[in-house]
Amino acid sequence: MQPLLKGMPARMAILDYGLFQVHENGRIIGICGYLIQTTEGENVLIDSGFPAKYAKDPAAATQEDALGDFGQVLKLTDQNLAPSQLQLLGLAPGDIDLMIQSHTHIDHVGYMDGFPGVPIVIAAAERALPRPLYWSGKQAMEWPDADFRTIDADTTIGPQFEVLFVPGHAPGQLAFSLELPETGPVVLTSDAISRASELDTGFEGAWDAALARHHAERLIEKARQARAMLIFGHSPSQWPKLRKAPDWYT
Repeated sequence: MQPLLKGMPARMAILDYGLFQVHENGRIIGICGYLIQTTEGENVLIDSGFPAKYAKDPAAATQEDALGDFGQVLKLTDQNLAPSQLQLLGLAPGDIDLMIQSHTHIDHVGYMDGFPGVPIVIAAAERALPRPLYWSGKQAMEWPDADFRTIDADTTIGPQFEVLFVPGHAPGQLAFSLELPETGPVVLTSDAISRASELDTGFEGAWDAALARHHAERLIEKARQARAMLIFGHSPSQWPKLRKAPDWYT
């Protein structure tokens, strides 16, 4: 794949897509996405949160998807949908130049069809599925009509911006490594490591736990060597401390 971006990462915003409680252990997790803006003014959206129906009637949406077997949405309003989060940054869906799906579970893929005409970077293993993973085998979503750019290995998509192929949590899980002018190196694990304790609990519930551990250790080592800021996918302890849109990491 040829590099898709011309500019280097200039700043990064963390998007707040709501709060969710996992029934198994009661942990409360933030649902996040990222907006990376380059020195050339390119806007890259990583993940798009829950489907919009969860902001309109979370109880009905939960019942429709049988999500109550896993947990419950605690906070998800129109303000937690992708367009509203982008608006906090002075952006609209039409300003997005590139979208990346870290994987296709329900809390990451819900607004994937909301950016017509925007190329989508995704792992080939996910795009090869008849439908996005969504939740618990339901696979209720159809693939949008989009220009999918598939990868099956670590891929540099622009200067100082690498998409990392780290299957385990999901068959096509992606993570991200970039460098910001002031913050320095950043590693975004997405759900390859949802929280630090997964390294101790053995990645229970992962699509392939052994593979998840292998790539988690690779990400930890990559962050250590680069002395990078490490942001986990759904860390209950880290989430409240992170700056959210409209604030930027520069």
